[in-house]
Amino acid sequence: MTTKFLVSTDKAAPAAGPYSQAVRTEQFVFASGQLPIDPASGTIPEGIEQQTRQSLANLSAVLEAGGASFESVVKTTVFLKNMDDFAVMNGIYAEFFSNAPPARSTIEVARLPKDALVEVEAVALRTKG
Repeated sequence: MTTKFLVSTDKAAPAAGPYSQAVRTEQFVFASGQLPIDPASGTIPEGIEQQTRQSLANLSAVLEAGGASFESVVKTTVFLKNMDDFAVMNGIYAEFFSNAPPARSTIEVARLPKDALVEVEAVALRTKG
């Protein structure tokens, strides 16, 4: 039987509801959608560029806490409030996933929690402890 472990870190925004920042097994890390909330201030930066960077920084911290990294991500899902922001988000995303990018879906949604412009979730292989 596979055991599941909850993943939590104060280096990313806390879960905004009754869910975990991530769940890991011996092989995988399943990271919940990361909103662009600055974990130090609790605020959301302005604009799609800064929000994308913050969401990906939060995702990086959660993956690290679970024993993974961007290099071991196999699938992401990006939720955008406005598909007109795709090009900007995509350019920033490419900076974080420059080497062997994972599979990805990008979906326009009507609204995100806290009226964020972007949210990113991921599934990764565990590569550390």
